[in-house]
Amino acid sequence: MDWTEKYRPQSLDDVIGNPAAVNALRSWAEAWRKGIPEKRAVVLIGTPGIGKTTSAEALARDMGWSVIEMNASDQRTGDAIENIAVRGSKFNTFSDDGLYMDSGKGERKLIILDEADNFFGNTDRGAIPVITRLIKETLQPVILIVNDYYELTRKCSAAKTDTIQITFQKPKVPSMVKALNKIAENEGVTVDPGVMEIIAEKASGDMRAAVRNLESLCLGQSHVTIEMADTVSSRDKRNDMYSLMSAIFRSSDAMKARRMLMDTDTDPPELELWVDENLPYEFLDNGDLVRGYEKLSRADIFLGRVNRRQYYGFWSYAGDTMSAGINTARMTNRYSRDRLHFPSYLSKMSRSKNVRALRKSIDLKLAIYLHTSTRRVDLDILPYVKQIVSNDPALRLSITRELELEPEELGFLMDKKPDSKDVKAVFMELESLPVRRSEPQVDEVPKQPPKEQSKPAPQPEKQTVKKNNNQASLFDF
Repeated sequence: MDWTEKYRPQSLDDVIGNPAAVNALRSWAEAWRKGIPEKRAVVLIGTPGIGKTTSAEALARDMGWSVIEMNASDQRTGDAIENIAVRGSKFNTFSDDGLYMDSGKGERKLIILDEADNFFGNTDRGAIPVITRLIKETLQPVILIVNDYYELTRKCSAAKTDTIQITFQKPKVPSMVKALNKIAENEGVTVDPGVMEIIAEKASGDMRAAVRNLESLCLGQSHVTIEMADTVSSRDKRNDMYSLMSAIFRSSDAMKARRMLMDTDTDPPELELWVDENLPYEFLDNGDLVRGYEKLSRADIFLGRVNRRQYYGFWSYAGDTMSAGINTARMTNRYSRDRLHFPSYLSKMSRSKNVRALRKSIDLKLAIYLHTSTRRVDLDILPYVKQIVSNDPALRLSITRELELEPEELGFLMDKKPDSKDVKAVFMELESLPVRRSEPQVDEVPKQPPKEQSKPAPQPEKQTVKKNNNQASLFDF
């Protein structure tokens, strides 16, 4: 049996390295004993292998809850989540032992959405709206587990406003060493002093990786030496945007910020949005703020050169300026105690995605009808069309018919909801109108018998002129 499963903590008391997170999770669960709490869902945040899923399952065992779990290997479309998670959150069910569970008597089931930050296009289509509804309407406790909290909130704003966020930190080396020694003792394996420290340090806070490395060293062995531990490779680690912002704004090590940027899945244009959003909140001194914006403006110059010249070598200059450069711009010891901010530009673009799609669709229909460009329509024509549609019922009907507008598109032009009575009235009136034919109608006329065509008069035959000489003339041919 895999040691990560064999020694998985069975209770929250066995989870190492995160006492604050464990206590916050237990307090939220206890609130369900008194009814439905204000925040019905919890988001567990942290890097892989630090105990998020283990803590969720241990909580269910401590509370006597059954578990409904969906992870990345399951089909997680909107319909799948609706059928499994949403229905499970609203109706009574049976426990794993086959016993009937009555939520009215406080018997609960825990719904776990693992890797809730990983949803991809058509594969998981419709998942985000269903998750939003689940967070707001669930009658059962819900836990969302994420590696990248920023990625989840970028797609689902309810995960930020309607949940409790609990961050799991990487366990410290001493805590990991203590747990590893206990496992080795249970397996009857002896180790040299310092072996567990090497394994823990190379795991980079990933307890699951540390246990697997220990298991690989102990296979067929009764004693593990320092030389054997040195053969274990270090674990590649990736950082999220919040960790990067903390390194840039709240540390005094410029090279640490630069190295962390290299270990973060981002690019300079996205980093620029994050730095620009957090700079006025993090640099409280005016001098620091001026120097910080000077570094940011220099980085923006490099990014502009990338766009003009299509030479992406300038990205390295921009990244260094926004990481190590801004870190060195602080000359005082005034640090912010506020939370790091998600870029408002990305939030606005996410919220306006549907509106921008509707506007683009209307621009295209008008451009085709008027034989012009979509840019010309958007800048010069669309504002007047909106005024016409709002104020002139006759032209409103005609425009809707000619452009074949959908209710959502007409609602956008009228600044009303698609299911409002004004929008519905237009489409009801369109249904009462006669259906137009694709070709114009012509009055039918009685068919006249074809007139007999007069035969042309016979033409006189051309006579050839014969000459006395033997040479043929042109007429002979």
